Amino acid sequence: MPGSLHARVLNDLGLSIVSGEISPESTILAEQLEERYSVSRSVVREAVRVLQSLGMVASVKRVGMRVLPMSQWSLYDPLVIRWRLEQAENGRQLRSLTELRSAIEPQAAKLAALHASDEAAGELLALAARMRAVGRSGDLELFLELDIRFHSLVLAASGNEMFARLDRVIAEVLTGRTHRGLMPSTPHEEALQLHVDVADAIQGKRPADAFASMERIMSRTIEEVEPIWAGEPRIFLD
Repeated sequence: MPGSLHARVLNDLGLSIVSGEISPESTILAEQLEERYSVSRSVVREAVRVLQSLGMVASVKRVGMRVLPMSQWSLYDPLVIRWRLEQAENGRQLRSLTELRSAIEPQAAKLAALHASDEAAGELLALAARMRAVGRSGDLELFLELDIRFHSLVLAASGNEMFARLDRVIAEVLTGRTHRGLMPSTPHEEALQLHVDVADAIQGKRPADAFASMERIMSRTIEEVEPIWAGEPRIFLD
């Protein structure tokens, strides 16, 4: 996040709420936050405004800021996802995101094979080829950039605007895995080839093949990260 006072206060408060350090239903006064962070009331007000927009807090007149339970949070917002992934105990968030991807991305690939423009299909093939070269070189940051672009383009090329708006969710989970050391040091050859297979099936207008190849990518992802959430209880929102 940017290095402004507002951003630092927002980030710390968000992490504190997500981690449970500041528990649901607890109340915090603006004066307490000013003292805690040594910042002005306007900085606190702006941070609280963002947290309100995320459904994480509610202002209570003459009382302060009341922390809301997870059932009220904007769980698809990239900030909330990022804060949850930054926790040491991030297995449940990874599981939820991976299961979401597994449900959506194969269908998006299938629809892309039916509806993608020639330009989008060509870009996917070029991205898949470059991902293979970069993945073999071990440049994980550049690979991450290409991987985000690839999966975002598949979602957009599906022609389903709801799928397309999940691009930032996918970007956050891919970024979180890479920056927390949860990706292989060198992407597996099968995974690299499967991205090529998805792109080839989309360009060739073969929806069943596109679905199957993307489904296999998701299966490999689950195999790689499932140990992180093994034994973690599931989350049932009220």
